[in-house]
Amino acid sequence: MIEIAYLRANPEIVKEKLKVKNYKDLQLVDQIISIDAARRTIQKQLDDILAKGNELASKIGVLYKEGKKEEADILKAESLSYKEETAKLKTQLDALEKDQEDVLVQLPNLPSELVPIGKTPEDNVVTKQVGEIPKLHDGAKPHWEIAKEKDLFDLELGVKITGAGFPVFKGKGARLQRALTNFFLDEAIKAGFTEYIPPFMVNEASAYATGQLPDKEGQMYHMQVDDFYMIPTAEVPVTNIYRDVILKESDFPVMMTAHSPCFRREAGSYGKDVRGLNRVHQFEKIEIVCIEHPDKSYERLDKMSAYVETLLQKLELPYRILKLCGGDMSFASALTYDFEVYSTAQERWLEVSSVSNFETFQSNRMKLRFKDEQTGKTRLAHTLNGSALALPRIYASILENHQTPEGVKIPAALQAYTGFNII
Repeated sequence: MIEIAYLRANPEIVKEKLKVKNYKDLQLVDQIISIDAARRTIQKQLDDILAKGNELASKIGVLYKEGKKEEADILKAESLSYKEETAKLKTQLDALEKDQEDVLVQLPNLPSELVPIGKTPEDNVVTKQVGEIPKLHDGAKPHWEIAKEKDLFDLELGVKITGAGFPVFKGKGARLQRALTNFFLDEAIKAGFTEYIPPFMVNEASAYATGQLPDKEGQMYHMQVDDFYMIPTAEVPVTNIYRDVILKESDFPVMMTAHSPCFRREAGSYGKDVRGLNRVHQFEKIEIVCIEHPDKSYERLDKMSAYVETLLQKLELPYRILKLCGGDMSFASALTYDFEVYSTAQERWLEVSSVSNFETFQSNRMKLRFKDEQTGKTRLAHTLNGSALALPRIYASILENHQTPEGVKIPAALQAYTGFNII
C-alpha cells in the first residue's frame, strides 16, 4: 500500500508513476487526497476537544480536592458534552479512515525508476542470456510425452482424483520432484537463508498484508467456512511472520526460505502453452523472502537474482533474465526480474522465477517497521521475495533439455538427491 504521506505530498508524481504501470483510474489519487483532507480536519477537531476535555478533567479534580463540589459538578456536566462530541468525531474519523483505506488499496505499488516503459511482455528488457540452446536428437519430445512414456507423472489420474491441473507424480518422477525440493532447500540454507515450514492456509489479514487481497481474490482457493485461503506461494505466510513487528537495524537482513505446495485457480485455458506442467492449479515451489533496510534493498535484490542464477547454472539449463516493463509487472512489485529457461522441445522460453522488490508496499500494509538508530524514529522496512525455484517448469525443462536417445540425463548436481543419473 502506498504511503499516504508520500501520496499527499506528491500527487502528480504518483500519477505519473502509475501511468508507467498503465494504471487507468488516476482519479482515485484525487479521491484519496480529498478523503485524507477531511480525515485530517476531523482528527484536528478531535485532538482539540480531547485536549479541552483533559484540561477540564484536571480542573474538576482540583475543585473536588479543594472541597468545591458545586463548582466541580457544574464543570462535570459540561464535560459530558465533550464526551458526546468526542464519540461523534471518533465515529466520523473511523468512517473516513475506512473509506481512505478502501480506495488506497486499489492503487498498485509505484514502479522503481529502473522499470522500463512498456505495456506488454514484448516490451520487457532482456538483461542477460546464459548457456547454449541444446541441439536435441531426432524424435525429441515435449515433457508431457516423455512423462507418459517413462511413467513419471499422470495428469489424467489427477483429473480422476481432483480435476484438471492436479498432476500425480510417481516412481522416478516423484523422486525427481523430491530431489529438486531438497536440492533447492539445501542450496538456500548454504546461502544463508533460514528454513521455515509455514501453514499452507492463511487468514484474510495475512493475504491482505502481502497484497493478494483484494487484488487476487478470484485467483485463490477460499475455505469459506473457516475464512482461510490456500496459499498461492510461501511468500504469503513467511512474510507475515514479521507482521506487526518492529525490528532493530542489526536484524537486517532477514533471510527466509520455505518449501510449500502452491494453489492457484487461474491455470489458463487451452493449447500448448498450458500442456503438461506448463500451467497447473497445484505445484511446489521453494520461496526466498528477505526483509531489508531501505538503503540496501536494491543491493539485496541483485544478490537474490545472482543466487537464482547459480541454481540454473547447477542444473545446466540455458536461461535469460528479463527486467519487466511497467505494464507486465505485478500489482505489488516496484521492480521485478523474471528468469526464463529455454525449452528446446517446445521451442520457447518458460518463466521459472520472479525476483521482486516491493519496497514499503507490503510492510506498510503489515506494519513491519524498524527503529532507525540515527533518528530514533520507526520506519517501514523493505520486503523482497523470489522463486528459488518453482518446480513445474524446471522439472519440464530438465526432461526436455536433458533428453537423449538413451533417456533423460540427470544434472550432476542432482544425482546425489535422485539416487540415479538417468531416466
